[in-house]
Amino acid sequence: MPEQTSPQANEPGSAARRIAVLGEMLELGGEAAKAHWDLGVSTAEYGVDLLVGVGGDLAKQTVLGAAHAGVEAALVRDNETATALLEKILQPGDIVLIKGSRGGMRWQIAQALTGQEITGIISTPKE
Repeated sequence: MPEQTSPQANEPGSAARRIAVLGEMLELGGEAAKAHWDLGVSTAEYGVDLLVGVGGDLAKQTVLGAAHAGVEAALVRDNETATALLEKILQPGDIVLIKGSRGGMRWQIAQALTGQEITGIISTPKE
C-alpha cells in the first residue's frame, strides 16, 4: 500500500508525482466529447504528471487531450484495471486524485488502494 503523503510533497521541486484518475462525465450531453478533450488538455495546466482515464469513448477523449498537451496518459476500461495499474506504478509520496461521476463508482479504486472503506458522499453538518 502507498505511504501517506505530507503537504510538503506537493511543493515545487518535490519528487512527488501528481496522478489524476478521471472517469467519464456522464451528464454532459452533446458537448461531452469536447468537454472530455478539454479536461485532458487542462491536466497539463494543473501540473498533472500522469492521467489515467477510466471508461470508454469519453475517457479516451480525456486521455487524448492530455497526451496532446504533453501529459503521460493511459486508458483503462474499468476500476479493477485502474487499481491494478496504480498498484504497480505508485511510489511513496505520489499524490493521487480520483474523480468521476457517481455512476462510475471510482470510490472503489480509492477503497482498494487505501484498504479503507469508502462509503460515498461525505458532508459536513451545517452550523
